[in-house]
Amino acid sequence: MLEQILALLPQVIFDGLILGFVYAMVALGYTMVYGVLELINFAHSEIFMIGAVVGVEVFRYLAPQVESGFLLLLLALTLGGVVAGITAILVERFAYRPLRARGTTNRLVPLITAIGVSFILQDLVRLIEGLWHNEFFLRMRTVEDLEGSVSLFGGAIFAQTKSFILMGVSILMLVGLTYLVNRTKLGVAIRAVAQDLHTASLMGIDPDRIISRTFLIGGSLGGVAGVLFALQYTTITPYVGFLPGIKAFTAAVLGGIGNIPGAMLGGLVLGQLENFFGTYLPILTNGNFGTEYKDVVAFLILIFILLVRPQGLLGQVVKEKV
Repeated sequence: MLEQILALLPQVIFDGLILGFVYAMVALGYTMVYGVLELINFAHSEIFMIGAVVGVEVFRYLAPQVESGFLLLLLALTLGGVVAGITAILVERFAYRPLRARGTTNRLVPLITAIGVSFILQDLVRLIEGLWHNEFFLRMRTVEDLEGSVSLFGGAIFAQTKSFILMGVSILMLVGLTYLVNRTKLGVAIRAVAQDLHTASLMGIDPDRIISRTFLIGGSLGGVAGVLFALQYTTITPYVGFLPGIKAFTAAVLGGIGNIPGAMLGGLVLGQLENFFGTYLPILTNGNFGTEYKDVVAFLILIFILLVRPQGLLGQVVKEKV
């Protein structure tokens, strides 16, 4: 048994990193919005899904015409991020901003609104894809599907390359977002609105514009994450964002909600725990507990961590605003 565990360990760690980076990328979007509005934007799961759908459509229609695999991926990432970002802006403008304008103080109202928007986006994508393609499942075109019409990153190498691309883009997103928040004028404005929206408005900052840009950034990050998710796992449905979204939110809370490096760390920890128990639990229990119990064990450990450190791994204890 020990030899089997050690033999599988490198692949388990690598697969856990891939899964963790997926959760981390989605968690960055949750963290951006929560850091400014203290809003749990559950519709972000569907923003992620929309990015994945756009990525699949780009690969489906442009793969035969575009010879360069890197150019094709760049187009998919760009269009996925743009469409997801615009969708996030529209959600903020027509769902959340009217609640702020009315001075809603009950936090359940925006939470229920977010859940409602999530259902609307799911069914809207299902309707569009049903009318357009008359199909429910979307599948990313792989090297085998293309039958030589285009070479994606060198044929067989593509299967390995896409994992490293996912990790590389995730790290670039973390570095870029950290720089934007801490080193740019927009970042200063975002932090000012997050600290005190009313005071920021008195200092000449337009809170609505800053919040809209925050949703644009978070939505674009979610869209890019969706494209990379589709590239890695190939099969996409209108409901594909739900489970990764829930786990990404958990990762954001684990790392410290509102903390950008914490979102990345939380995603990596959750990915490793989930993949570790998914692989080793059947081996350690002689098959009595299957892979389906991985989430139970992983989340029990997460609950224990949060009981010990409620603010998350990198979060800080802050006093409630009055």
